[in-house]
Amino acid sequence: MTEHDAFNAHHAPLGAFASFTLGHPGASGGFDLERAAPPCVPVYIGLERNNVVTAGATRFDLLPFTGDAVAADAVLRYAVSDDTPARAGTLATWPLAAVDREFSLAADRWRCGDLGFTLYSPVVGAPDLREAPLVAQRAALVPAVRAELVIDNRHGHKPRRAFIGIDGSDPCRGLRHLRSGTLVGVAQGGETAIVTEAPGAWSGIGFDAAGVLLESRAGNRDSFLGNTGLVVVEAPPGHVSRFRFALCFYRQGMVTTGLQARYWYTRLFDNIEAVARHALLNFDDAVVAAARDDARWRAAAGLNEHQRFLLAQAVHSYYGSTQLLEHDGQPLWVVNEGEYRMINTFDLQVDHLFFELAKHPWAVRDTLELYRRRYSYEDQVRLPGESVEHPGGLAFTHDMGVANNFAPAGRSSYERAGLNGCFSYMSHEQLLNWVLCAAAYAQASGDDVWLLQQRATLQRCLASLQQRDHPEPALRDGLMGADSSRCDGGSEITTYDSLDASLGQARANSYLGGKTWAAHVLLQHLLQRLGDAEGAGQAATQARLAAQTLCAHLQPDGALPAVLEPASPGWAARVIPVIEGLVYPWHAGCREALALDGPHAELLQVLRQHLQAVLKPGVCLFPDGGWKLSSTSGNSWLSKIFLCQHVARAILGLPWQAEGLAADAAHAGWLKDPANSRWAFSDQVDSGRVVGSRYYPRGVTAWLWLDERGLAGPPP
Repeated sequence: MTEHDAFNAHHAPLGAFASFTLGHPGASGGFDLERAAPPCVPVYIGLERNNVVTAGATRFDLLPFTGDAVAADAVLRYAVSDDTPARAGTLATWPLAAVDREFSLAADRWRCGDLGFTLYSPVVGAPDLREAPLVAQRAALVPAVRAELVIDNRHGHKPRRAFIGIDGSDPCRGLRHLRSGTLVGVAQGGETAIVTEAPGAWSGIGFDAAGVLLESRAGNRDSFLGNTGLVVVEAPPGHVSRFRFALCFYRQGMVTTGLQARYWYTRLFDNIEAVARHALLNFDDAVVAAARDDARWRAAAGLNEHQRFLLAQAVHSYYGSTQLLEHDGQPLWVVNEGEYRMINTFDLQVDHLFFELAKHPWAVRDTLELYRRRYSYEDQVRLPGESVEHPGGLAFTHDMGVANNFAPAGRSSYERAGLNGCFSYMSHEQLLNWVLCAAAYAQASGDDVWLLQQRATLQRCLASLQQRDHPEPALRDGLMGADSSRCDGGSEITTYDSLDASLGQARANSYLGGKTWAAHVLLQHLLQRLGDAEGAGQAATQARLAAQTLCAHLQPDGALPAVLEPASPGWAARVIPVIEGLVYPWHAGCREALALDGPHAELLQVLRQHLQAVLKPGVCLFPDGGWKLSSTSGNSWLSKIFLCQHVARAILGLPWQAEGLAADAAHAGWLKDPANSRWAFSDQVDSGRVVGSRYYPRGVTAWLWLDERGLAGPPP
């Protein structure tokens, strides 16, 4: 294993907002329960050496996840001198070069010498909790990750100890022994635990790992003093032994404010001991599920090694941000925004959409309903340079709150008035996102009852989009032309909030224009299904106007300006995400709108020409071949690159040859760079350096890649 294979990854149960993060060398991983960051504590995974005794001392080798903890001297906090047995040289860390790692969609494996260690995290979906029996709920939502130690002691002549352990990271709760029936483990309070049912296993707590392992008096191992806890098993000679562990999470009681909610899994399991029992009892099922998921991932036609890594890393990180809660007896689905912890950020929801429709479509429906009921509002609009307010219409907030605090109705944690950049309002884009998600859900689920219930909301969305174009129908061009009154003198922005003017400004933005066109195409389709011929006709007119406006701005270099205002700094910029909007008709039942001989054939031709014009070094390609979302900024989001790559290949027919492979290698290299890799999947990368959106769920747009051979229906 090289340093570029030593990256952290989430190993996360579904819906627990938790991860056992591991993979980056040193003290970089551990139990993450609602931290939204790597815990950065030592993780001890090791094995006693085979028949090696030096000066009467036993030696142990560890995987390289401990940092300097092997030399800890915590006992000196309590005593002037340390009279415990000498520990120097007891523990040694294997060098990276001696360790093999196999990272996949549902498992992560390390092997060194006679030790093998695997973490299993199957790619499960959440069952619809209003219908699923308890047995299915427990299977999908047990808040635990399974781990397995494999010890090859066939050539040994004595038993050898192996262990998993960790340093405590909670300043308020010390480590404790977890012993209940056949369960043996160490826990931090009642919230995290390492547990096994292996015969003869024992737990030890002490000042450091060497001290625990060298302690020969069993009674002394039962001490609670110290911050290092190990679970130790013994591999007999002449055999290959397998030891199973459950790495468990549990947080009881109300965990959110604004909307008071608790974890759904607390309805299914009484405590962390119950979680451990279930996880160990159903260990085989998890291994089989992981093998099934990995087999499909490996067999995915056309995915190269870099794409497989990017997809696997993204899916792991998505699960680490999921949180399934209970509010007033009903399920409440949350995806937290990585390190920022914003709740159900709508910009991310529209990108998680394709993965969630494959795994738990009911969560998409419920999130749309919560936005409609609680996180929508009516506003006015202002044209640029004017102070007069005109009727606006329905819009939606950027998010639902932050850090387990749900925002008041109609407000977000993010948006502020009087700004022209980051933290301003995204009223137009979030309105688009509701329409796009609703159309994709209706197509994927076939839920005609729900769609019928949304008739009035879809009509309000159309009316609001028309007003945000221009209050005077004769002056409309199909795109956004007016800012929300909530900006109060500022101007709206797009989801690319920390980028420059090429993708920051929402008004007259060609990227947002493509999404607006897509929303009108889908509104026409949905309103026709709902029997509203007049509304469908108005949506068709808006879609035609949007396409005409975009096509009319094609420049001599074959590309569209990022902002369709010659006086704007974004006029000279070129951006890849102009093509992004095509993905929604493709996956929401309107592929006829993307036909080369269809009603929007000219737009498809222009967008294909645009992509060819910008995918060039110095424009929208980095020197390493990676995609550069904007010609005027080094700031790029991998999730958006993944989505646009899918559009380029599946819809615009871009061949994926040497240039495509170079791009994939560059993107994987960004995440594997030792300067970036502690953060698992990070989304926002500036010229190869992670600058934000770390520990992030949004990269599951890569799930779209699995759809590129069938090209029918929702993602598999």
